[in-house]
Amino acid sequence: MFGHSSESEDGSNCGGKDGELYKPCPPSDLVSAKLTIVVGGTLFSEEKMLLVQSSDYFQAMYRSGMKECHQDKIHLQCLQARGFLIVLAVLHGEVPSLDEDDIVEAIECAAFLQVTPLTKHLINLIDAENCLLMYHTAAIFGLMDLYHAAALFIRDIYGELDAEVHKTLPSELISHIESLTPSVFVAVGAHVTCGVDESVHNASRTVCYLDETRNNWKVLTDLPLEASTSMAGVTVLDNKLYIIGGVHGVHKQVVESCFCYHVENNSWTRIASPAQLRYNLTLVGVDSCLYAIGGEYERTVMSSVEIYNIKIGRWTFAAHLPRPATGVACTKTMGRMFVCLWRPMETTEIYEYISTKDKWQLVTTLIRHQSYGHSVVGHRDNLYIIRNGPSDDFLRCLMDCYDLTSGQWSSLPGHFGNSKGSLFTAVVRGDSVFTLNRNMTQEYIVDRKSWKPRRQMKGFPRSGSLWTFLLRLPDSHMLQL
Repeated sequence: MFGHSSESEDGSNCGGKDGELYKPCPPSDLVSAKLTIVVGGTLFSEEKMLLVQSSDYFQAMYRSGMKECHQDKIHLQCLQARGFLIVLAVLHGEVPSLDEDDIVEAIECAAFLQVTPLTKHLINLIDAENCLLMYHTAAIFGLMDLYHAAALFIRDIYGELDAEVHKTLPSELISHIESLTPSVFVAVGAHVTCGVDESVHNASRTVCYLDETRNNWKVLTDLPLEASTSMAGVTVLDNKLYIIGGVHGVHKQVVESCFCYHVENNSWTRIASPAQLRYNLTLVGVDSCLYAIGGEYERTVMSSVEIYNIKIGRWTFAAHLPRPATGVACTKTMGRMFVCLWRPMETTEIYEYISTKDKWQLVTTLIRHQSYGHSVVGHRDNLYIIRNGPSDDFLRCLMDCYDLTSGQWSSLPGHFGNSKGSLFTAVVRGDSVFTLNRNMTQEYIVDRKSWKPRRQMKGFPRSGSLWTFLLRLPDSHMLQL
């Protein structure tokens, strides 16, 4: 499928001249050793260890026993120098923006060299402008993770791209998109269980999804009897719904059991509990891990953070927050996770969790007069900080935007209606943000410097706190939509 080769200076390919085998490169030879890579006539010098750790191609080469693993210079044929430059930029922690030509060359390199960090970066860059190019090119080069991610993105905004899809994509790629199920807007309200005698089906104990075609909320599932969403951590990761912590009963005791909802078979299972029980926490899912952030236990506010690896089913402690906090505003975008720590009355600090270093790094500080209460929404390379207006206008939100690329703040014009907290439950789908309260579901189209109302739908018929998220329902549900 790929049709590339890697050649040494004398023109022999990675198989070695006449299949000649040599001893694998000793690990000691990789430490601090440099390799010169010739791509399209351009020479690059890079640490061998970084290449081996980040690329399956280089890892295989240095384990192969071929003579190339003992050379200080190799040639990569059929790749473009610009694409390899993008590879190196990503491996060094940069987040380069890419035009159409860059995208094609980067996908080619990611597929041939099997560079997972670059593939993740490309997935993070998918948007309405480039998704068709990403999808088609990933199909050509067999970069399957990007292929699947782009297909799902297109499916979610299919109505907006329908004409362009049929104009630009081959029929087999269109058929694959149409075979997928789009994500739907899902909500669950806060509910405290009062014991096992409680009715199994109770309207306040249901998870519901929005049928956008019929403009109506429908029941997806009931919460388990022992589960509580009051002051709990609630999030979705890999199309599964997780509920961690919270309080239950008339005396608001901390919940010890944690639950996972499997949408494909409409079932709930228990998962391990964090080492530190907690409520009023924030729960977010990133890269197959759940992060339980801050919260309280026995009325003590905590700064501790625990990570649950869903693949191995185990919790571990991570670096503490810079200070104790409850109900931390948190978002993820571009494969990165951010929290807002508020200092009454006028200061918000934004921290990013750097998983490779297990530390919270200060990104920026926002100071606004009479700023209190906030949430944060990540969209592309922008963070939108949503805060209450001045004290005489409590129910209308103000919004500030932080550009992660330029490092600049800007204020969005106007106010945003926030009756009963709609903007504090924002969910991003494509270039839209869905917000929700009891009165209405509001969809905004997000431009870099503005949120433009697109349509209003039925509100969620529950009072109190809400959690909203996206799920992909199985065909049995989608046939009802």
